[in-house]
Amino acid sequence: MKNSNLKGALGAVAIVGLAIAVKKISQKRKFLKAIFEEYDIQEKTPFGFADKIREMDDEKYAELKSKMKEKFASKCCKSACRTQKSEP
Repeated sequence: MKNSNLKGALGAVAIVGLAIAVKKISQKRKFLKAIFEEYDIQEKTPFGFADKIREMDDEKYAELKSKMKEKFASKCCKSACRTQKSEP
């Protein structure tokens, strides 16, 4: 009986983990969709995205870069780790 309870508990934890992963993926997709709409990017491939970046002026590129960096930056808990990455 103990073994089946353990399997049930591990199954519940796996389902919760999967739900959290799906939620994060959904949030990232919504963010990217908003970026594509904001900058009028029609082609959803990396090549289409790169072509649109080449056409941008420096100001728009810097804005896009900061948005992407903010959203997809590492969530490292140590501030010393973040400063080392930005200093080189």
